[in-house]
Formats: sequence, C-alpha cells, structure tokens
Amino acid sequence: MKKIRTAVVGVGYFGQFHAEKYARLDRSALTAIADSSPERAREIAEKHGVAAVSDYRELLGKVDAVSIAVPTPLHYEIARAFLESGAHVLLEKPITGDLGQADALIALAAEKGLVLQVGHLERFSAARLGLEGVIDKPLFIECNRIAAFKPRGSDVSVTLDLMIHDIDMIQYLVKSPVSEVDAAGAPVFSSEEDIVNARLHFENGCIANVTASRISTKNERKMRIFQHDAYIMIDFVNKKVLVARKGEGEMLPGVPKIAVEEHDYEEDDILEREIEAFLHAVAEGQPPLVSGEDGRHALETALLINESLQMHTSRRRAMDAEGA
Repeated sequence: MKKIRTAVVGVGYFGQFHAEKYARLDRSALTAIADSSPERAREIAEKHGVAAVSDYRELLGKVDAVSIAVPTPLHYEIARAFLESGAHVLLEKPITGDLGQADALIALAAEKGLVLQVGHLERFSAARLGLEGVIDKPLFIECNRIAAFKPRGSDVSVTLDLMIHDIDMIQYLVKSPVSEVDAAGAPVFSSEEDIVNARLHFENGCIANVTASRISTKNERKMRIFQHDAYIMIDFVNKKVLVARKGEGEMLPGVPKIAVEEHDYEEDDILEREIEAFLHAVAEGQPPLVSGEDGRHALETALLINESLQMHTSRRRAMDAEGA
C-alpha cells in the first residue's frame, strides 16, 4: 500500500486529534504539523516525530493530503492554497463562512480532480451507519445538541459551531430542499448567539425542530425521527438507540401493537473512521462520503437560520426602542 504524505494545519484542541489519527493509520505517512504558534506546532510534532512549521505555506507541494482545523475565517485561504498545490483536503466544518467561498473551493477541487471532504462527524457515527435501511422518508425530526460553554468556536454563532452537525445529518436523511426557516436565539456568554432554536420546513413536507446550546451544565445530543411506520431515537452521548415500530395485531381497536427495540451500540473512534474514509477516497479516487457540496448545503441552511435570527433580533430591538 502506497503511503499518502499527510499533514495537519491547526493543532488546537481538535486538530491535535487529527494528528494522532494520521500518525497511526496505515495509509498515512504523517509528514508535518503546522500551527501559527511555533511552540504548539513543536509540541505536537515532537509527539509524532515529524517536522513543525508555523507557516502552512512551507508545506505546499510537499504533502498529498491535509486536514485543516483552523478558525472558520481562515478556511478558504488555506484550503484554496493546498488545493492549488495539488493536495487533497479534509476541511473542518463549516466548509467556509460564506457560500461564494464554498463554491470557489468546490469548483477548484473539481477542476484539479481532488478530494474535498468536510468534517461533519455524525455521518460516521455507528448509530447512523447501523440505521441504514431503517430510516425511511422522515415526517418529523427533533434534535437537541446541548453542551457546556467553551471559548473555542465562539467566533461564530452556535448555528455554525454546533447546530451545523445536525443540519447536515437532517438534510442527508430528508433528501429534500428546505422551503422555509424560522429561528430564534440569544447571545449569552459571547457576542454571537449561544442558544438557537430553528424550525426547518422541507419541500416534501417534513419538518425538523432543531435546538443547539453551548451554555448548558450538561452534554446532550439526541435525535428523534418520526416516520410513517416507526419512531427512532438516537442518544449520541449515551450510545443508545430505540426503535418503536408498528407490530402485528392490535392492542386496542384500530390501534396497532407497538414493537420496541432498544440496544446500546459501540462507538470505536468516529474521527478515525472519518479520516480513514478520507484517505480511502484519496487512494481510490472516489468521492468522499461528505463532499464539498454537502458542506455547502449545510452552510446554506445555517446561513438562512442566521438570517432569521437577525430578523428576530431587529424586531426585538425595535420593540424595545418603542417601549423606552
């Protein structure tokens, strides 16, 4: 198996784990670590016995594939530079901060024949993979993603920081364009919204109610899916799945019996599975599971949610001004 020369750009809290996976995977030959902090770059590079650079441009043309885990405003510049140099790119979510930049990266990757994968981790979860063939044309979806406040990611709203994971998963399951968005939220600990609730209407009639908060004292990540024949609940934190289906016979006249299945699932290493899939796509010349187009699709909906938030904020301010 030919080794793929890899590197990681940005080794903050999450990027350091990318480096660990590349260092251990058979397809990968981890070559270098890049971080704007020379001390941090050296710290992580020394763990894996590779080179450390503080300027990512030193790696252009010297690696085959790269993970980019830097703040969102830097995604476009760095990803474009590596794509132009001929490197495949795994870009942490969100793909970029605006649709024009996302379109430019997608077009560049296509022109160069390169893999552009976006880091929507939930697509690689054991629960999602195990429910293939069970979820069929959802009618209503409810998602709750609640976490404690962390400074990292607070440069963007919780929509782009956390909710975008669920947006991607929902759109993957529903497979229909969004027709209407209504959202409300509030900034609490940062200058951007820290808690958001959004209601998404899809052209096929499905509705999704999505809540994301980064100001809780607990962690919760649950998805509930209602369809014509079943109710499915996924608890991503406690690694549990419940499927309630119409059973044989009736428990009351006109009311079917309900067959309930509950089981725990093993989650090995979701990030490693994502990076393995990226390297496989690079080696085999195949499209990635989460493409640049998928990342753009999620970003577009997230930006529509932010537009709705801004509209509600403007109304609230106008009402406050009238009452003053």
